[in-house]
Amino acid sequence: MKTLIYGGRVIDPANHVDSKLNLLIEDRKIAWVGKEMPDADEKIDATGKIVCPGFIDIHMHEDKVGADGKIRCDIFNSMLRMGVTTAVGGNCGINVYDPLDYLKLVDTHGAPVNVAMFAGHEYFRKAAGAEDIYAEATETQKRAMEGSIRTALENGCVGVSFGLRYVPGANKDEFFRAAACCQKENKLIASHVRNDADGIFDAIDEFCAAGAAFDIPVQISHIGSMGGFGQMEAVLQQIDTYRMNGLDIAMDCYPYFAFSTKVGTPTYDPGWLERYHCDYGVLEFCEGKYKGQRATKETFDEMRRDFPECITVCYVMQEEDVRKAYRHPSVMVGSDGLLNDGQGHPRASGSFPRFIAEFVRKGNISLYEAIGKMTAMPANRLGLANKGRLNVGADADITIFDYEKIKDNATFASPVLPPEGIDYVFVGGQIAAQNCQIIKNDCGKAVRK
Repeated sequence: MKTLIYGGRVIDPANHVDSKLNLLIEDRKIAWVGKEMPDADEKIDATGKIVCPGFIDIHMHEDKVGADGKIRCDIFNSMLRMGVTTAVGGNCGINVYDPLDYLKLVDTHGAPVNVAMFAGHEYFRKAAGAEDIYAEATETQKRAMEGSIRTALENGCVGVSFGLRYVPGANKDEFFRAAACCQKENKLIASHVRNDADGIFDAIDEFCAAGAAFDIPVQISHIGSMGGFGQMEAVLQQIDTYRMNGLDIAMDCYPYFAFSTKVGTPTYDPGWLERYHCDYGVLEFCEGKYKGQRATKETFDEMRRDFPECITVCYVMQEEDVRKAYRHPSVMVGSDGLLNDGQGHPRASGSFPRFIAEFVRKGNISLYEAIGKMTAMPANRLGLANKGRLNVGADADITIFDYEKIKDNATFASPVLPPEGIDYVFVGGQIAAQNCQIIKNDCGKAVRK
């Protein structure tokens, strides 16, 4: 079957293209690009619309696997509705399932979007028996971790992710040995670094030391929620210094001014109020008996004790710091989306349309640059040669949207509301979503590097 998309403004930063062109899709690939109107079985009129590569979410948290052995598609559905065609899970050191087995499930059943996976350090740490996040791993456990991570990388994981904040017991030796697994194939290490706010600078130095030691690329996760408390200008200067001294370093960021994590994580260990210069009221519970309510000392202590898995939102980030981050040429979009039965932060359902509505239409950056941050940059970072681009031979993952109408609708109270203004999302050459509603939810394939 041949599908022609005609009349649209094609923006493809990977190929330095911003032009009115027509695209022909055949056999899941871009088969032809030009100004003519070739014959096709299906024709899509994109007049007045933006036609670009499908968005790539370099940092999200994948859906759980149910008791039936199938992926419980929740956040993947939200990804598709907001124009994402490839999502990368296993971030912050966390896999919900063995990443290689997870990719096999995608192979078997399909998924709403294409799925790539990091090998999560914390996941393999626990699998090796080091379940206490505050304790050092033994030598035997470290060796087991290394072996499992190498196997995951050799079989297609795009890199190793760390959540050093979430595993205080992981010392330099453990961190470096896990990072070194990427050296052979020059794969990426990504991290929620060990500290934020005023502690971000030492945390970046620690992380970058591994990249320099093994000459591998490094990715700092969700920089807005790590240095978005008044430190951003100095953080970006620190990053630039590393780049000018030869380190391959980049960052991702989500377009919101509040972060989200579970109430039982080390983020909320004693000292967090002083670190963020705040009181308990900045924290909102997304689940449980206090859902939608701001915390008090009493409810915070109760939920930490009785429901540590409860997702929270913390309203402490500075808006101008996030805007500064996106103006930096090494910052791309990553949602950091996490949903638990439809509960969580609206970034899981709104990040990409919100980025255009809030940061492009308000003049923070250009549309061309923004699309690059959602397509070519993450594809290049991950080494996905056929994604994030629309040249002949590329995968036919395509998002078509109305620049004036695209916007997010998800809120903190209703975090999975679909966006609007996205006309079509093609995954592997098939229409997977139309007008922000899912048409076909199994077009996605496992992506291995």
